[in-house]
Amino acid sequence: AAVLEEMFRYPLRDATALNKRGGIIQHFAAEGIAFPFSSIDFDTIEAYLSNTDERSKVSAQDQSIKSKLSNLIVANTDMLLIHKAITSLVELLKGLHSFVQSLKLEPNSFYYEESITMLALKEETISVRLLDQHSGKLHHDLLSEYDMIFRFRNRDSVKKLLRHLYHLDVYLAVAKTAQERHFVFPKASECEELVIEGLYHPQVKNAVANSVQLGNNKNIIFLTGANMAGKSTFMKSLSVAMYLAHMGFPVAAGRMEFPVMDGIYTNINLPDSLGMGASHFYAEVLGLKKVAKELSEGKNLFIVFDELFRGTNVKDAYEATIAVVGAFAAKRRSIFVISTHIIEAGEILKAQHKNLQFLYLPTIMKGSKPVYTYILKEGITNDRHGMVIINNERILEILEEGTNQIGK
Repeated sequence: AAVLEEMFRYPLRDATALNKRGGIIQHFAAEGIAFPFSSIDFDTIEAYLSNTDERSKVSAQDQSIKSKLSNLIVANTDMLLIHKAITSLVELLKGLHSFVQSLKLEPNSFYYEESITMLALKEETISVRLLDQHSGKLHHDLLSEYDMIFRFRNRDSVKKLLRHLYHLDVYLAVAKTAQERHFVFPKASECEELVIEGLYHPQVKNAVANSVQLGNNKNIIFLTGANMAGKSTFMKSLSVAMYLAHMGFPVAAGRMEFPVMDGIYTNINLPDSLGMGASHFYAEVLGLKKVAKELSEGKNLFIVFDELFRGTNVKDAYEATIAVVGAFAAKRRSIFVISTHIIEAGEILKAQHKNLQFLYLPTIMKGSKPVYTYILKEGITNDRHGMVIINNERILEILEEGTNQIGK
């Protein structure tokens, strides 16, 4: 869990490293390989290795419980933990060589270097001769020798080996998910084009897929559409895909090629900051300020703003949208996705900047009922169905009925 969390917290920034990790996971997904050490108690091993108190060493001479307690060496419960951890480590080390051999990796294959490193760490930790001495019950003298090797003499090698195994566990778990969910493996590229075909949200049942292409010539999506048309879901889908791609993980799409960015910033469903006493609009401004500073330092960012400036009045939102999106347009090496209800700003921006891509999610009226396709189209929406929805829900009728009852 710690390794997976680390991968989420610190995405990769190098195309070669990203493609290597993706290649490893893709290979495991294709082969359907399972983690081979599911029965090993890694928590017990970690607890065992964390105790480096010299007084807790297993003595070569078998001592009574009374002597162990009086000399602060080990209590009986500690001895049970030590015995269990050492047994698990021995079984792990014995099984490692067989597992690596079963992979049948060629010298140029993605996981070859890691597999060789693990075998080298195993040999650093303990000799094959000494490891093979254990068969059946672990007698006390051998337990003492293993304890000295694993916990004191070669502890660093054991810890490094475990870290490789934790990475392997993550790779195999992600590979299994990719195989089961039919995710694809994105390719990190040195070019500045983002191409995603068949993008969808991995958590939406029967999700509708969309395709997008962004780059130097068209690096900003100006997204419009009615409420419930799918704008937020599309932006979440794209943001999740970009983040997972920067981890070297598979994504919910048919194909993806992406430029490696210096950072990802998303502002979707932004709440008020009650602790700071900040209004929704001020929270937006603070987020914009942070992004502006990063961009001013020359960083190439992937930036998403959902309903930009919805926290202020229409006039200010209109002027701010034109000004800020216009400033974003000068940052050609970054990628922006901006949704808004201020559709009037779109026509002004279209005339001023050629690197904006105008997309919308349409609403089709079937009688008085709105139907959403969730499929992106080029252009700026002219859908205005707010009053239709209000009338469908009989809001005004309910209010009038309440007024009439009060009058009676």
